[in-house]
Amino acid sequence: MAERNLDFDSVIDRRNTDCLKYDFAKQYGLPEDVLPFWVADMDFKASSYIEDALVARARHGVFGYSDCGAHYFEAVRGWLKRHHNWEPQEAWLVKTPGIVFALAMAVKAYTQQGDGVLIQSPVYYPFSEVITDNGRRVVSSNLYLGEDNRYHMDFADFEQKIVDEQIKLCFLCNPHNPVGRVWTKEELTTFGDICVKHNVLVVSDEIHHDFIWSGTHTVFAGIKKEYEAISITCTSPSKTFNIAGMQISNIFIPDNALRRRFRHELGAAGTSQLSVMGLVSCEAAYRDGEEWYQAMCAYVKENLAFARQYVAQNLAGVTMIEPEGTYLIWLDFRGSLYHASFVPGPEFNALVKSWYLDGLDSEDFIMGDVYFDEDSQSYVVGASGVLKGANGAVRGVAAADVYLDSISHIVSNIQIEDTGGIFLVDTRTDTIIGHKDAAVVGKKLSEQTGQGAKPSGNPHCAGRFKSGNPLQIKGRAGRACAQF
Repeated sequence: MAERNLDFDSVIDRRNTDCLKYDFAKQYGLPEDVLPFWVADMDFKASSYIEDALVARARHGVFGYSDCGAHYFEAVRGWLKRHHNWEPQEAWLVKTPGIVFALAMAVKAYTQQGDGVLIQSPVYYPFSEVITDNGRRVVSSNLYLGEDNRYHMDFADFEQKIVDEQIKLCFLCNPHNPVGRVWTKEELTTFGDICVKHNVLVVSDEIHHDFIWSGTHTVFAGIKKEYEAISITCTSPSKTFNIAGMQISNIFIPDNALRRRFRHELGAAGTSQLSVMGLVSCEAAYRDGEEWYQAMCAYVKENLAFARQYVAQNLAGVTMIEPEGTYLIWLDFRGSLYHASFVPGPEFNALVKSWYLDGLDSEDFIMGDVYFDEDSQSYVVGASGVLKGANGAVRGVAAADVYLDSISHIVSNIQIEDTGGIFLVDTRTDTIIGHKDAAVVGKKLSEQTGQGAKPSGNPHCAGRFKSGNPLQIKGRAGRACAQF
């Protein structure tokens, strides 16, 4: 039979289907109509071969405990051989209900409480969560943006962190989410040689390996036998075939001892057989989904071209980091009005919480808009961090995250030139609180408003405005205009 689901233009309404990204935004504290970029799945219908396989299995009518036979593994291995020139052995395979789950099992299997686990930031946020949630420490060797507008590994720093932090386990994202790098064989070889030298195990998350726009995906474990011996390779059809809800991943662990330790943690977590529908959908995808996959990739590639053109024509100062792989786009806002150079850290958060514990419900990290404070009846420019009260209203403090010489489009009665940087507005005490340009900001605001800032005694404060004269900035009233 022929593939039927090749119409990627039709909009499939996923609302009211218990869809995580459309039906549960409100439960996550977001507006119901927010664009759901916080969940990485596609809105395309899956391959009709997957659809038909699931229907046929459902018609059988019995849904008892199930496992997979040799035909399942042959479908998986066939896909990996055709697309990635890698032939894993069946004995290496351990199935899990997801790659994030596998990451957590690896942390528990190969490290002890208090150990450091190495990641390469910026990276998919669950990498950090499964480390800290299991009582381990996140150690990051950060990627750096080169003059070629591509991210690179800092190998000297990577090795030094391994030595200094006595690292036993490292997470590799290959291809890398979110910066879009498809690591070259040469880069992975340098990475792998360092890990072998220092006896570091590598969990390689290769879930995006089927989305390659330039270069060639290289399976880390397939480069050298030495890498095979230290590798836990994580694969899944969930991203490629849009079947994340089926909860199926294929984890390959060549070393017998490492595989036994991993399986032990699966047993300790109470995991044995997976969903029969996950097994069915995975096998059908890898066996029969080629035509759908090729058509989907061509369509996504056109979407990338559209995004590239849109950013260039409509987002002044925003740079698109060209993705070599994945279906994600990483944008650099540092040259734009939306620049977020200040990320609130623990000290900042503790300071703010100490001021406004009353009614504090949650923290939202929001970029660039105008907010209205109901307590002081004044507007504040925001934000990198906004504290939100239990009633959903913005409470008292916002971190300004715009270039102050470029806000005339939202501030009609104040002109400030050449200040840049970040500031906070505490509208309960009428205090301007700065990050690096606080004094300049406070002085210029005082000059422009005629309100005369007073010294505050806080080294991070530019000054305090006279009580009863909150800074008035014209903008849209109501709750935060954008919550992401």
